Amino acid sequence: QVQLAESGGDSVEAGGSLRLSCAASGDISSFVSMAWFRQIPGKEREGVATIFTRTHTTRYRDSVQGRFTISQDQGKNTMYLQMNDLKQEDTAMYYCGAARIYSAWDKSAAYGDWGQGTQVTVSS
Repeated sequence: QVQLAESGGDSVEAGGSLRLSCAASGDISSFVSMAWFRQIPGKEREGVATIFTRTHTTRYRDSVQGRFTISQDQGKNTMYLQMNDLKQEDTAMYYCGAARIYSAWDKSAAYGDWGQGTQVTVSS
């Protein structure tokens, strides 16, 4: 099983930027897609963005479109999430997930491999 490890979370002020990284212990091209999800206590994990590893096609949830950019570096087996113009409502634990089958990208059940998460806190 491939291990995923997120990093890059921090506390920033609204309007700031962060770049999250998700390093995989194996070849990410073995996955159909990888994605970033986020979760706050008491709520379901929600899809933020996804990238299909072979086509590099991306998808975003509406609230982050134009502010976040998902990318991958297959040579480094790493996925990234560049987050700009951060808002308080972006505060959450961010997780990376990897999927080995095609399914609805924004449903956590589609992803069989997960990292431990990295905390993003945005203050006003």
